[in-house]
Order: sequence, then structure tokens, then C-alpha cells
Amino acid sequence: MDQIEATLLVIDDEEPVRSTIVAYLEDSGYNVIEASNGEEGLKMFFEHQPDLILCDLRMPRMDGLVVLERVIAHTTEVPFIVVSGAGVMNDVVGALKLGASDYLFKPVNDLAVLEHSVKRNLERSLLVKQNKIYREDLEKTNRELTIHLDRLQLDMQAGRVVQQQLLPPKQLSVPPLKFEHFMVPSMYLSGDFVDYFALCSDKFFFYIVDVSGHGASSAMVTILIKSIINRFIEKQLQLNQFDIDLPSLVQTLNEELLKSNTGKHATVFVATLDSSINQLNYINAAHFPQPILFNKGEVSMIPTQGLAIGLFENTQYIQKSVEISDDFELTLFSDGLLDVIKDKTLSEKEDYLLEKIGKEHNTISELAKELQLEQVKDAPDDITLLQVRKG
Repeated sequence: MDQIEATLLVIDDEEPVRSTIVAYLEDSGYNVIEASNGEEGLKMFFEHQPDLILCDLRMPRMDGLVVLERVIAHTTEVPFIVVSGAGVMNDVVGALKLGASDYLFKPVNDLAVLEHSVKRNLERSLLVKQNKIYREDLEKTNRELTIHLDRLQLDMQAGRVVQQQLLPPKQLSVPPLKFEHFMVPSMYLSGDFVDYFALCSDKFFFYIVDVSGHGASSAMVTILIKSIINRFIEKQLQLNQFDIDLPSLVQTLNEELLKSNTGKHATVFVATLDSSINQLNYINAAHFPQPILFNKGEVSMIPTQGLAIGLFENTQYIQKSVEISDDFELTLFSDGLLDVIKDKTLSEKEDYLLEKIGKEHNTISELAKELQLEQVKDAPDDITLLQVRKG
């Protein structure tokens, strides 16, 4: 380590010894002040705030131990090197117990040993001071981080409230159909969203969306998607077009999400249901886990037919249709559900869900209870379930 710029205080009642030490340390590049007794030394300590003290132990009027006690009472950050005669080892031990940082024996014939002790203690003192500054800065940063986290938590809570207010009622019964959703919010703002509503007396529209990532940006994208869907449907309804053009709708979502430059993409399952002809029309744009369809006494998964929205331009989406029966039931999930189905492979988790829907024919509320979703705390991702059933 390079020479440390420092002010040293030398306290010794023997003028020849003191002068020799002062001259040597000054030649070594230090700024040195001196005192001929303990009282004068204490006064100079408080006036000049030196970086290190070199003090004789045996002095008249006020010995070095008293000086050490007074200095330690004021600060423990200034190294205090005691100088003692070889025959008074007990004084050295007492000084070290009080807090002296080093000791030397008189006569100090090898002044290089003195300089080495001074340099070593100054380096140690500098590291202590730097560590203290580091700790103070770290504590300040932690306090500021805590404040920011508290504010972020409030922002997330406000964002969550906005999201919840935009959700449809948890249950909607419009004979012959019933809609129901269940959601376990994650510890973060997330990108899950569902909606369902009647287009007219016998036509209905519903969807589930899962935006990539977490945080306010993902939550805002869900609001953007809801807004785009609502505008698209309102235009069609104004023209008395109750058969929603699902491919055009999903393509519009894809284009608008790309234009938003949010860097987000989303999976979406969007569908219409015509109860007058018992027909379900849908597009599954990479939504996962695959929705489970119970229809005509059989249970199956609806595979994806297109890419997620917000990834590529000019993506084509194909609408599929299926005739529904009186025992029709469609259950949709967000991928957060897979995290709470423990000790199973992905394939086993899918088979488990197929079994639950197919054999037990649970409602969403019953399925949530069966999966113990109400007991889930601090989920890393939203867990969302949506069910549409007939009867």
C-alpha cells in the first residue's frame, strides 16, 4: 500500500527521544505534532484530531494509561501505540486491555520497526474507516430500498385493485350457460385475465389470457388486451354482427401488441358459444395448459392452433368449431396452476387434470377446493381457472 497521508501525535516527556521519533517520522513523509506531557497531549488530540497517537506510558503529571483512557472514551477509531520500558510489561498488558492497538519497548533503536508499526496501524485504521463508511452507505441504501419496496408494494396493490375491478363477476348464469372463474393472485402483479359476457340472448363470448412476465408492465398489457377486444366487439355489435370474427380479432390483438412496443407476448384462448345451435367456436393461440373439454361423455384437451400474440407479424389464426352437448363443460387454466400440482411430470400433471375433470366433473369451486388452491400463499405466478358449462 502507498504511503498514507496522516497526522501523527507523539507524546513523550523525554525531549531527546521525542525529537528523534518526530524527525524520523517527518522524514518518512508524515505530518507530526508533539507534546511533552499527557495533559498537553490530550489538548492537542482534541484540537488537531490526529490519525494516530504514539504515547509514552510513564510520564509525570498524567501517565500514558490515563491519556489512553480519555482518548478511548472519545473514539476507538484512532490507533494508539504505547511506548514502554522493557521492565514494565504489566503496564503494556493494561494498555492493550484498555484498547491500545500496538506497543513498542524503549529504547527504540530500530526506527524502521517504529515506522512499520505506524504504517500497519494506519492501514488497519483506514480499512476500519472504509468499512464503516461502506456499512453506513449500505444501511442507507437498505433504508432507501425498503422505502422503495414499500412504495412498490402500494403500487402493486393499487394495480391489483384495478385488475380486480376489470374482471367479470365470479359467477354468471345465463341459461342454459354458466360461467365461473377462480383466481389466486401471485405475490407480484401478473398477466392473467379472464372475461365473459353475452353478445345477445343466445350468443356468448369469453376468453382467458396470460401475458408473459410479471409486474406492472404485464398487468398493463392485460388492460390493453381487454380494451382492444372490447373495441373490436363493440364495432361488430354496432353493425348487428353477433357472429364474432375470431381470426380477425386475434390478428388484431397480435398487430396491436406488436405496435405497443412493450416487448410482451401473450397466450390467449378466445371463443364464442351459440346456444341456439349448440356450437362452440374457438381459437387457441398457444394457451397452456391446454383447455380441457368434457363433451358428449368424453374428455379431451384442446391443442393450440397458432402462435402466441405479440411475437411475429402476419401470423394466421384458424378458428375451430365443435358441436356441444347438454353435458358440455369447458375448463381453462393459466400455467400458474402447474406450479401447485406437486411431484409430477408435465405429462402426469395433464393426465391428473384430465382425470379430475373427466371423472369427478367438478365445478371450478370444487376443483379449487380439491387442489387446495385457497391455501396457496405467495404464489410465484397467478393461478387462474375459467369454466363454461351447459345445464
